Amino acid sequence: MKAYYWESHHGNFGDDLNLWLWDALLPGFRDVHPEILLVGVGTVLNPALLPAGQKKLVVGSGYGYGTPPDIGNPAEWDVRAVRGPLTAAKLGLPPERAITDPAAMITDMPEFQSLPKVHRKTFIPHWESAEFGMWEAVCEPVGLAYLDPRGEAKSVIRHIAQSELIIAESMHGAILADAFRVPWIAVSTSRSINNFKWNDWASSVGTTYEPRYVPVSTRAEAVAKRSRFWGVRFDGEQPAPEATPQNPGGEVMTRRPPSQTGLRGMAKQFLASPSVLALWQAGRAEPRLSPDNVLEERKEQFRTMLDGIRRDYF
Repeated sequence: MKAYYWESHHGNFGDDLNLWLWDALLPGFRDVHPEILLVGVGTVLNPALLPAGQKKLVVGSGYGYGTPPDIGNPAEWDVRAVRGPLTAAKLGLPPERAITDPAAMITDMPEFQSLPKVHRKTFIPHWESAEFGMWEAVCEPVGLAYLDPRGEAKSVIRHIAQSELIIAESMHGAILADAFRVPWIAVSTSRSINNFKWNDWASSVGTTYEPRYVPVSTRAEAVAKRSRFWGVRFDGEQPAPEATPQNPGGEVMTRRPPSQTGLRGMAKQFLASPSVLALWQAGRAEPRLSPDNVLEERKEQFRTMLDGIRRDYF
């Protein structure tokens, strides 16, 4: 089998973890049935993404964009589990196929267990916010560690596990925090966010998604998200990254923000002040955590489902 994942030019740890997760959950999967595509973590159940004419083994993926695929042909589809009940309903699957996001199983891996806490509060934005915003600079006065979701996946996950609180715009930031039993607070920089996938996952583990709104931090971010910045709506322009360092080494990005000196830097800091205030307020909200028994029940269902795959394919 070959694992499918959405590969982005910017990198996104929630997608990139597919590169090694299935070697832990289904050891040896790469050596069997080369004609089958394993479709795992991600909002990828979309006919525009997945190839027609090839059998797909779906193990916890989610729907969220475009047209739901027609999974009626067993020669092309073997859907063992999906991310949550909303995806199951969209695909016409029985409720028992809605388990949870496979990323929750990462906590079973020895390398992520018994890690010491070294970060008090961490903010992990959506990749698009990281690409076009200046969130490192916003986090500094708020006293938050900044965690870039475009960093190397295992490093990002270790940082989440070693935090005492996660403030997440990244959905997989919240999923991993919840799995590691790290309290989390959801935020969003867009009032028009597609919350289907968040609600899909949250309902699978018995919690709710109620994000706190945080304004965008730069004009470029507003352009990318077709949103407002200081009361002005930006739509249809081409954004350019602002004040966001690149990550040539592929490691987790938790560096201090670039110095904002001079008139231009001072102006940027002033314009980002609503983001600073809103993020500070968000960090003092009541955090969430799914019930222990619900999460463990879903993980046990996932283990049982994996046992079934081993019997049928290995």
